[in-house]
Amino acid sequence: MAKLVNDRIDIRISKENKDLIKYAAEISGFKTISEFIVSLAKNEAKRIIEEETRFLKSMDDNVLFVETLLNPPAPNKALKSALDNYNDLLNSFTPNDFESFRKKP
Repeated sequence: MAKLVNDRIDIRISKENKDLIKYAAEISGFKTISEFIVSLAKNEAKRIIEEETRFLKSMDDNVLFVETLLNPPAPNKALKSALDNYNDLLNSFTPNDFESFRKKP
């Protein structure tokens, strides 16, 4: 038995969108459009939360991540060396080395 609730979300949509949603709800086996919308919204909300919290598990992780983006540490010796190696590699190529990547007319 469905749990009765008293919260509401009111939205306005075009007739075309309502008809489309109603049809999808019917062929999916839902008794009402509301059940269909709540089910989809709940599943999508869970997916978004899972995706957003996959790497940053806590609020402290989120704060540290944002602070690091806003105030990045100075490059260390290893990073500077990696950049030098990358630039050396790029500078060793000639324009013809990339010919195979260009679109053919």
